Amino acid sequence: MMHEGAKAVMNPPDAPAKSKKWFKKIVRNWQLYIFMAPALLTVIIFNYVPMYGIQIAFKNYVPALGMAGSKWVGFDHFTRFFESYYFWDLIWNTLSISLYGLLVGFPLPILLALAFNEIRNGPFKKTVQTVTYAPHFISMVVMAGMIITFLTPSSGMIVNLLELVGITPPSFLTDPRWFKTVYVLSDVWQATGWGTIIYLAALTAVDPGLHEAAILDGASRLQRIRHINFPVIIPTITILLILNMGGLLGVGYEKILLLQNPLNMESSDVIATSVYRTGLLEAQYSYSTAVGLFNSVVNAILLIVVNQVVRKTSENSLW
Repeated sequence: MMHEGAKAVMNPPDAPAKSKKWFKKIVRNWQLYIFMAPALLTVIIFNYVPMYGIQIAFKNYVPALGMAGSKWVGFDHFTRFFESYYFWDLIWNTLSISLYGLLVGFPLPILLALAFNEIRNGPFKKTVQTVTYAPHFISMVVMAGMIITFLTPSSGMIVNLLELVGITPPSFLTDPRWFKTVYVLSDVWQATGWGTIIYLAALTAVDPGLHEAAILDGASRLQRIRHINFPVIIPTITILLILNMGGLLGVGYEKILLLQNPLNMESSDVIATSVYRTGLLEAQYSYSTAVGLFNSVVNAILLIVVNQVVRKTSENSLW
């Protein structure tokens, strides 16, 4: 008698039947697919179709010749970037600003969300949340204007307050040593309140019965936060940390360009500003594309590596 496994090999499942079953599922749930279609098309059109232009990084692109007619130069633009005298300066400035912002800005929304969760006074809680959320809606240009206004040496509000208490203010806007601190602290002020929203949503999953039982056992408020609230948001913290680590070289250029000047260029020039300057101002399209591609590839590698490390050390990961 033929073994059942051998029969299965000789008579594989009917592929057309599987396709028909899959098609029936689509027809049965057509509303969900229509609902998903706009988001899927948006991702394809704006995220995947532009990848066709990546080939510019490997060519000496001339707009008059187009992508197909431009000369292929391989990794010449990458080699030029790696051998440039400012390569390590750009890497250091980008990494230091990102790590500085991560160390200072990442824990604050967590602490603020835990604090908000303990506030029971409705009007007071809503007022504080509104005040902390509001800076998120300030545009980047307005934010940079406020920073310059507050820190201007002659008439800045913060400068005048420091002088009033007898402290000689440093040159916040022109001293390279202060640029990263000004950038990070202003970013923290603008983003911390808004960042608490996702943690507050995660805290809604806490079972009130656990707090009632802990109170009966004599647990203090800090102990309940540590042993009940904090473990609930650890998966959310892990996912956001992975995403932040995957964007270490992704410092944007908008705010830096608005605060940048020739005196603080030593610490304010990052990969994004270099790409903007060489690509748009100097029209070196191929070179700037190569630098931007290098930046994206490093970010992707960091995201994958950190995710794998977290996956092996805990139960939380992106995939």
